[in-house]
Amino acid sequence: MSETERFEVEGFLDLADGEMRFCDVGEYGVVVCRVQGELYALEDNCSHADTPLSEGRLRGYQLTCPLHGSSFDVRDGSHSGPPAYTGVPWYQVTTTETGVVLERAGSDDPGPANGYGEPGGFFRTH
Repeated sequence: MSETERFEVEGFLDLADGEMRFCDVGEYGVVVCRVQGELYALEDNCSHADTPLSEGRLRGYQLTCPLHGSSFDVRDGSHSGPPAYTGVPWYQVTTTETGVVLERAGSDDPGPANGYGEPGGFFRTH
């Protein structure tokens, strides 16, 4: 990524712990979440199935896609395993007097380093 994505957005300061809200910025939008008093933001698009993560479920630091259950850590966009093969972009969140500043901080994680779920690799099941 050659240039930094940065957005100033009003609101979001009223989010309670465990709540999330969509923000219409960037190519897919961003979902802003509050967990244990801190605000986190991810691109609002599952890396597995092009589904809005903002329609999913937030439990602790894990945001689960409503379509196939891929789960992403709101702190860094990393995924917890299949069916997603990569994480999602995440944004550094800075609060202002009227809202937040979202600055893209990371991109997709490279996926598992152990061969599980990689193309040509194998899947682990429970």
